[in-house]
Amino acid sequence: MSSSSNPIGIAVVGTGFGEKIHIPGFQLHPRTQPVAVYHRDLNKAKAIASTHNIPQACDRLHDILSLLNVAAVSISTPPFLHYEMAKQVLKAGKHLLIEKPITLTAIEARELYYIAKDKGVVAIPDFEFRFVPAWQLLADYLAEGYVGKKRLIKIDWLVSSRADSQRPWNWYAQKDKGGGALGAVGSHAFDYISWLFGSIRRLCAKLSTSISERPDPTDGDKLKLVDADDTCLLILELEDGTLCQLTISSVTYEGRGHFVEVYGDRGTLVLGSTNQKDYVHGFHLWAAPAGKSLTEVEIPKRLAFSETYTDGRLAPFIRVVDEWVQGIDTGKDIIPSLKEGVYSQLLMDLTHQSNETNSWVEVPSLEAFITNG
Repeated sequence: MSSSSNPIGIAVVGTGFGEKIHIPGFQLHPRTQPVAVYHRDLNKAKAIASTHNIPQACDRLHDILSLLNVAAVSISTPPFLHYEMAKQVLKAGKHLLIEKPITLTAIEARELYYIAKDKGVVAIPDFEFRFVPAWQLLADYLAEGYVGKKRLIKIDWLVSSRADSQRPWNWYAQKDKGGGALGAVGSHAFDYISWLFGSIRRLCAKLSTSISERPDPTDGDKLKLVDADDTCLLILELEDGTLCQLTISSVTYEGRGHFVEVYGDRGTLVLGSTNQKDYVHGFHLWAAPAGKSLTEVEIPKRLAFSETYTDGRLAPFIRVVDEWVQGIDTGKDIIPSLKEGVYSQLLMDLTHQSNETNSWVEVPSLEAFITNG
């Protein structure tokens, strides 16, 4: 972990995931200290601040950004609020940690990237899978060429988190608010595909909404329209020609969980977790040379978490924070940065385009999009 002594004062904006993971993560990290909480309801902000012994509570983002002891801000509000909030944070010269999807469009994400660059602040998206030991081990095996020439990549992310049609209607049910399975977990998948396997040449996608109405508890449980996707099927052609099949669903009772299978001419790697309750805990890696049976690979101590927590998301989040802190301390580029967030968002935009046009869509290189749009 980063070892400079001065604590970095953090304002936490967004108190759902923010209270579950961001606040404890910042309190556990030796270099970060939550000093302020934002909630649009001041009483709720004060209650959360009191619960976690945080000195300041605000109901206006401007007030948070005016605090002299706030050097950095984390944003974990719903996606439709990210762009305007992040823009204010970056223009105020504060470092930023932002949940995914970072915006609603790649153009918005690119604008944030340029503001951060102009202000010389460090901005990081919370792409946790890069920091999970089993995933890092998979990356090592791939870098060593374990599977040889890749023949097929197959990714399943099949869970039942929204399979109950009585789960309430909220922003997650609304496409224009950034809701849906693609934004929630496809954003992660696009990031780790580019990290593990390289850039994407073109894609073809079909999105569907299996549960078209949900009860709105704020309106007498009246059924409201759901237009955000809950199932996504994609075929990706990578830059090296490898085909990748990506299947995501949040409405699959007894879905197999989250698996990444890599088949090559020299061997096979399978990374997976059947844990339906926690999307980080439970990953294992299996490997097999060509013609042999899969055997589980032990996670080496150099990659293992120094400490794990009941909520599996906490340990990798602390590693994300550590990467962010090192960038703040050194002023050097970090990965993932907002640039990686732009690429994930671009792929989500193109997935929607493919679905709407029933066609393959070419994917520009990240550098071309960042530079020319």
